[in-house]
Amino acid sequence: MADGNLKRHKLGWIGTGRMGFPMAGRLLKKGADVAIYNRTRSKAEPLTASGGRLVDSPAALADRDIVFTMVSTSDDLLEVTLGPQGVLSRKGRAPKILVDCSTVSQEASSKLREAAAAAGSTLLAAPVSGNGKVVKAGRLSLVVSGSRAAYDEALPYLEALGEGVSYVGEGELARIVKICHNVFLGVVTQSLAEITVLAEKAGAPRHAFLDFINKSVMGSTFTRYKTPAFVNLDFTPTFTPVLLRKDLDLGLAAARRLEVPMPVAAIVRELVQSLIGSGSVDRDFATLLEQEAKAAQLTLRPENVPVSDGLDEKRDPGPRAA
Repeated sequence: MADGNLKRHKLGWIGTGRMGFPMAGRLLKKGADVAIYNRTRSKAEPLTASGGRLVDSPAALADRDIVFTMVSTSDDLLEVTLGPQGVLSRKGRAPKILVDCSTVSQEASSKLREAAAAAGSTLLAAPVSGNGKVVKAGRLSLVVSGSRAAYDEALPYLEALGEGVSYVGEGELARIVKICHNVFLGVVTQSLAEITVLAEKAGAPRHAFLDFINKSVMGSTFTRYKTPAFVNLDFTPTFTPVLLRKDLDLGLAAARRLEVPMPVAAIVRELVQSLIGSGSVDRDFATLLEQEAKAAQLTLRPENVPVSDGLDEKRDPGPRAA
């Protein structure tokens, strides 16, 4: 269902990978006017069926009111914004607001923020929590920092991307909040692996144990989401140990700089390093479960039990009434 509130601005979207494609698709589904650039044009073409208009370069989006970016690396972000064909490359023409949803360094974000200001644009850092499946289920969450006025203007579009938007302040604060989030992700996963192995070695089936946890006060969206992987040992990657190690390193570096002791996170970092050292680089970080079981001399086998990931249990309510 279209939302009239999402037609106030002309939007641009850069990056239609595993996250960007469904995110741009949600805006189109809700009635937004979205022009789209992706380096590999064919990957973005299916969005034209929903009303998306493809352009040949990021620079072609300079006349859009608000432009979102969802790319893989800091270098990619700087290329599509500050490069020769970047969205800020046309003198005297720039979007009013840039919204970067990528997970990039604070340094790259600060560089872009300064360049955007010089071009008459405002950057919102808006990294996300979730993956493609979470986006499609309407469960994506975003943390945002930058100008409050720009945030208020972009808020209807941010809210259309998922179920939760949190404003944390000016500048790059959203970047460190996202790093803290991912440090917690590692710590919680290791803890969940430890108690699951303990319960199974004592005789409790994993699916039964996790069913109890998920129904208890300790259950969460995340424990439910990881339950199928833990029960049936499907470690198709949603987030790899290598990426988790990067964020743990960034979090621990910030902790040293700010004199914050993080002993549990430091131990988890080394456990993730062990996982990488054993060759688990292209699997999901939930393989921490296998490493814990091996250390406990427990042989894991898929239980082949259908279990919910919790994502389908809450329907997307659709757009708010105008």
